[in-house]
Amino acid sequence: MTKETGHTRQSTDELIAVLDAADALPGARELRALSYELLRIEPGTSVADVGCGAGRAVVELAERGARAVGVDPDERMIAVARERWPDCDFRIAGAYGLGLADASVDGYRADKVFHELGEPERALAEARRVLVPGGRIVLIGQDWDTFVIDSDDPALTRTIVHARADLTPGPRAARRYRNLLLEAGFGGVTIEVHTGVFTGPVMLPLLTGLAEGACSSGTVTRKQADAWITEQRARAGADRLFLALPMFVAAATAPG
Repeated sequence: MTKETGHTRQSTDELIAVLDAADALPGARELRALSYELLRIEPGTSVADVGCGAGRAVVELAERGARAVGVDPDERMIAVARERWPDCDFRIAGAYGLGLADASVDGYRADKVFHELGEPERALAEARRVLVPGGRIVLIGQDWDTFVIDSDDPALTRTIVHARADLTPGPRAARRYRNLLLEAGFGGVTIEVHTGVFTGPVMLPLLTGLAEGACSSGTVTRKQADAWITEQRARAGADRLFLALPMFVAAATAPG
């Protein structure tokens, strides 16, 4: 079990598999490319990718000419990133303490990270510390209360979505991006929302996870969770599954 995250090696490997699948979803590459554009990447631009996971964004940033460093608190995650991309710079560090010098990077990127933080204000204070004056910050993530799922039982679906959200440290961080950035002193804040629509079986593990989370919290019964999962599997098999997942993209400039 890692010291900072509480993940076992098995759970981290499972998370890596989920992240790899997410990276391959329709629109995922385009969303990452948008984040690089919002960072205003030019050859030589230095960027910290916070919560870098297995490192794909770090590699893509490097391909654009950036001097990118990936940081993640999970030792196993960093080990996998180093194995996959041995020429890139990966370091073990968390969002509250990046281990980088003051005013040392031009860009800060955090993708699907802030919903895992109980103190987003603290992370943004650290972002301000490491960014140069006028540096760019980009945050990407989903709001855990805004999963739109078609179901024969909308009331149960609503209960499942909200119960799973309540298991997340910052489930509504994405809707707070603008105000969090403004309150942290960033300027020129912009917000975009890009909604992915999924109708096939690729998102069944995510839907199953929502129901399992709601069941583990005691909010729904085992029978309710199983029935809901069975319905979603049947929908996927009949080409009737529907999930809409809004992704929030915020960008801002560090005070100069």
